[in-house]
Amino acid sequence: MKQLKLKNKANHNNKGFTLVELLIVMVILGLLSAIVAPRMFSKVSSAKVGTAKAQMQVLATALDSYRLDIGYYPETLAELVSSNEESWDGPYFPKAIPQDPWKHDYQYSRVTDENTGEGFSLKSLGRDKKPGGEGEDADVEY
Repeated sequence: MKQLKLKNKANHNNKGFTLVELLIVMVILGLLSAIVAPRMFSKVSSAKVGTAKAQMQVLATALDSYRLDIGYYPETLAELVSSNEESWDGPYFPKAIPQDPWKHDYQYSRVTDENTGEGFSLKSLGRDKKPGGEGEDADVEY
């Protein structure tokens, strides 16, 4: 009968993890996060650049639609949403003009091109909000 009690006691002690096993699991998780995290964060910055390009393409389409109706590009991007122009048939952009993925306003200006006539410049100054830069700080132009 004493042997039976010893067996039950031995089985009861084997239900949990040892400290060594927990430490091994924590080391493995730490190594995996050290390998995976930098790759994931680099994808975030490239995704922001892609988002800026996609938003600028939509804005460019709205600007072209405005020009087709009015005859010239607007002075500001806000005129895509509301304007007092007589031929205005908008809104050309369904909501308020978005900010770039770094929470800054897009830089817009009308330009005159010698070859094609009237045009526009649309760009984001990137994360640092300064001209130039590299990586996520680089300018994104349309």
